[in-house]
Amino acid sequence: MVEKITEKIYNGENKKEKSMIDKVREVALKVLYKIDEEKAYSNIALDEELKINKNKLEERDIGLISEIVYGVTTWKLTLDTIIRKHSNIRIKKISPWILNNLRMGVYQIIFLDKIPKSAAVNESVNLSKRYGHKSSSNFTNAILRKIEKSDYEELFEIKDDIERISKTNSMPVWVIEKLLKENSVEIVEEICKSSNIRPKMHIRVNTLKTNKQEIKKEIERQNAEVYDGLLNDFLIVNKAKKIEENELFKKGMFTVQDEAAGIIPIILNPNENEKVLDACSAPGGKTTYMAEIMGNKGTIEAWDIHEHRTKLIEQTAKRLEINIINTKVKDASVYDEIYFELFDKILLDVPCLGIGVLKRKPDIKWQKKEEDIQEISKIQENILKNCSKYLKKGGELIYSTCSILKEENEKIIEKFLNENENFEIINIGNEEDLKEVKSYVKNLKNNVKNNKYIQIYQNENSDGFFICKLKKIY
Repeated sequence: MVEKITEKIYNGENKKEKSMIDKVREVALKVLYKIDEEKAYSNIALDEELKINKNKLEERDIGLISEIVYGVTTWKLTLDTIIRKHSNIRIKKISPWILNNLRMGVYQIIFLDKIPKSAAVNESVNLSKRYGHKSSSNFTNAILRKIEKSDYEELFEIKDDIERISKTNSMPVWVIEKLLKENSVEIVEEICKSSNIRPKMHIRVNTLKTNKQEIKKEIERQNAEVYDGLLNDFLIVNKAKKIEENELFKKGMFTVQDEAAGIIPIILNPNENEKVLDACSAPGGKTTYMAEIMGNKGTIEAWDIHEHRTKLIEQTAKRLEINIINTKVKDASVYDEIYFELFDKILLDVPCLGIGVLKRKPDIKWQKKEEDIQEISKIQENILKNCSKYLKKGGELIYSTCSILKEENEKIIEKFLNENENFEIINIGNEEDLKEVKSYVKNLKNNVKNNKYIQIYQNENSDGFFICKLKKIY
């Protein structure tokens, strides 16, 4: 469809469509500017700009805007490498508006086969006139007319492993160097490659209200493609339009959640009538799944340091008709003696750098730095140290992250166990009641460190994550 439209536009057949294509790229450019210059989160910046222009855009326009925004954000390092090859002006000296406009043009030429090169060049030149000056448009035109797909292909010929992986997969060098300390070049290259794959949409069926087969039938009636997930309560949905406006979603029959996040509540396995703490709970996907596993019987305390994020949990719980979740604005890294040995089970899905979820949040690559590891690991240590005191004797706790860096995972657990002899690791792989999880991990065909930890690196079917289950023995 995009190819046919652009062909008509540049043959002078459809001025209205040309105006719309102009609008699409301008919206995308504004979002990219916010991500780059204002350090906005890609999903939030995109949603805000789409709301501003909601009456001016059609559904296909929204799809193209999203494709450009996430594509340019994902491949920024690679795009800049190619721009440097053809530019006599240093990247840092180029106006942010013109640079992001160039990135959009290069992305379309290299990665989007449906958009003719002439269309990408002409639209980029037009935008540069509005967001720069005459020399900006000449500069844009000169660079983009030189761009060929071979500019990307030749990056694979780089001999140095770190440089090649970085430039062909648009991954910061420091992340690659960290991963190479624990893994082979082949594994690290596969991790980086998988970080650029567009994620699948998973939904979790609300078993309090319906079942998997009923939801599957209803979604198929809506002409969307739906497949069984690896976990019992999950489905994979393709070609669904505005999933959160779906009546089944509004009625609380399902919620959107990645399967990788879903295995964490399954491993914690909270029982009916237990008292559970989710100390870092927003936006509430794992919290509400625990409530469903518990049959909506018992109590879950859900904490977050921001009130607007606890409101998200409340909204989701209300939609799913769950009433055992009590939210509280609270900092889990600060000890509070009134919770001493109060909970049967605790989930600590702690804040992290998020290197395991880059396919969903590509801006993380450019906003996080190696020096951030020390700061975030200190927060992680404090949350585990303090919240472990809230666990009853004989109780169980999960420490998890969506990171794949050892400093945020194994090292945190090792230090905690050295300082807390009253805790031990539960060997996840030995538990008979976790066949579903073991089957999930096996199907990923990815590395699991051992029975003590589950460390999955991102791949085409999953985000990257780490899980460790602890028991308080006295």
